[in-house]
Amino acid sequence: MNQTSENSGTSPESGDNVGYSRLELDRLRKIDRLRELGIDPFPARVKRSHSLAEAVELFEAHEAATEGDEGATQARTDAVRVAGRVMARRGMGKMSFLDVRDGSGQIQVQARADVLADDFGLLELLDIGDFVSVSGPVIRTRRGQISVEAQSFGIISKSMRPLPEKWHGLQDAETRVRQRYLDLLSNERAVQNARARSQVASAVRRFMESRGFIEVETPILVPIAAGGFAEPFETHHNALGRDLFLRIATELYLKQLVVGGLDKVFEVGKIFRNEGIDADHNPEFTTMESYEAYADYNDVMRMTEDLVAYVAMEVNGDTVVPVPDGEDGATIDLAPPWPRVDLRQAIIDVSGIDFRECSNREALASAMHERGMHVEPNSTWQQLLDKVISASLEPTLVAPTFLVDYPLAMSPLAKKKPGHQDIVERFEAFVLGRELANAFTELNDPVDQRERFEEQERQRDEFDDVEADRLDESFLLAVEHGLPPTGGLGIGIDRLAMLVTGESSIREVTLFPQLRS
Repeated sequence: MNQTSENSGTSPESGDNVGYSRLELDRLRKIDRLRELGIDPFPARVKRSHSLAEAVELFEAHEAATEGDEGATQARTDAVRVAGRVMARRGMGKMSFLDVRDGSGQIQVQARADVLADDFGLLELLDIGDFVSVSGPVIRTRRGQISVEAQSFGIISKSMRPLPEKWHGLQDAETRVRQRYLDLLSNERAVQNARARSQVASAVRRFMESRGFIEVETPILVPIAAGGFAEPFETHHNALGRDLFLRIATELYLKQLVVGGLDKVFEVGKIFRNEGIDADHNPEFTTMESYEAYADYNDVMRMTEDLVAYVAMEVNGDTVVPVPDGEDGATIDLAPPWPRVDLRQAIIDVSGIDFRECSNREALASAMHERGMHVEPNSTWQQLLDKVISASLEPTLVAPTFLVDYPLAMSPLAKKKPGHQDIVERFEAFVLGRELANAFTELNDPVDQRERFEEQERQRDEFDDVEADRLDESFLLAVEHGLPPTGGLGIGIDRLAMLVTGESSIREVTLFPQLRS
């Protein structure tokens, strides 16, 4: 038994317990009873010899090694010491069976009064959700269940609140994300998604490193929130006496490293954008951005389709993934090559709008009105075109597709396509009607770059556009020292995780998404 340290106790009659339910008060009484017995219900440490999965593997190896031995009886390992949370309990009287789980798996514990002796009485103080430590050999019961035969037993953390009901788990979607720990305890899909999300990020890193990229870190608190179309979060640094922003992109810092001679760099990190919350968007999300000197957007396209297929294989063992909320058995294949589709022609095909013929805001707004599309007052030309793309074109892009060659006005950081003054070398990757990646042949002409930033600042003033990109003098200074031809990529880790897990909401692959009050 675990000996307790001096403690004032938690008497259920105390005024501190006002607001507890009957079940919670019963558990508090059990905590006090453990302390009365000299047992600390929350010891600081516990020693394990094996995880539960290792204990199962140990038994299976031992059973295989002893099978067929002359005179051999039921296989039995040497004693192991394991620990975990009690998820279920069966049996009464002189024998009980517990289902115990740790991060590696689950095992049954067989608790017999004649074996446990004094420790058997602790079962009266045990509740579902408690953490226990168990020592004893691993055996196979008469019903064939691999189990730890408990020779000693202790409660190592008492659960004050009951867990969700085993068979139905958490039904309320809001509770599932507000109390993710309960979701993980009652929903195996949530555990699988958490593991898959980790595997996605690891696979992305392995892929990039195999291509010769080095991983770097750039500032999260920045003086200018530039590098994308987004409204930033603002904060204040007391010691510096200045306002700062949470970054909306890592692009400008990473390209400065290319200027400095790091030819292949990438960063996996959090991005923060003060935007709405829906199935595809969370105000803080994770991206992988990469920049490769002497590459263009064609090189990056090939790398992107290879990367996504590699991640799918690493996580799922296949490039075929399910279509969420689709017909039963509906799948798509992420294997390259993916089709390259001209953005202008694709928009014409689905909406009849030619953005070259509608080259100013009034003409584009009129074309949208004619087709029953809502036109937001005071929107810029590029904001209206972006709405045409998202409303008309994106839903049609179910299979992996690259949309290529965007209007310059939508892409202030991308290089012009040779022979065109209004089109840039940019692509976006779409899968299941959702943007997955964005990439450019990077603009490396500092004079052109300054002019585009200044145009963004004019639009910010004219249209009160809080999402317009911002002029960053430190970045321009770096480019003036010389940026080689460079291909850049931004890919959403959250959306990549959604893709390989078959989930339709970003909340299912984000352990702690932002929520309304």
